Amino acid sequence: MRRFLITLTALAGCSTEANHLGNPLMLPISGISTGLGNAVYNQRRGQVEVYVKTNHPALLTDISNEGGPHITEAMDIARIPVSERPARLIQLKSDIGLYETSPEALVVALMVYSS
Repeated sequence: MRRFLITLTALAGCSTEANHLGNPLMLPISGISTGLGNAVYNQRRGQVEVYVKTNHPALLTDISNEGGPHITEAMDIARIPVSERPARLIQLKSDIGLYETSPEALVVALMVYSS
């Protein structure tokens, strides 16, 4: 009887209703997939950061010109969709004063625009 109640209680948590935790039986899988997703994101962010800090003056020039090989490469590394790049270049250009003093801000912007 005791096992039945424990099993029933565990299964009651497996409803299809929306909740903030999700299905408790899926938590280990959710945790693993979240960890893998974070690792992939952190690796890509690290690559963007190295590229931005290495090529900062050239990136600023490309942003001012609304395009160029360095900003294209940075967007490729960040995986910004090609269809969104013209609009993102306009946004980057409008905030160029911030990026002149803070390469980290440019890294954050590129990662926010990434897919």
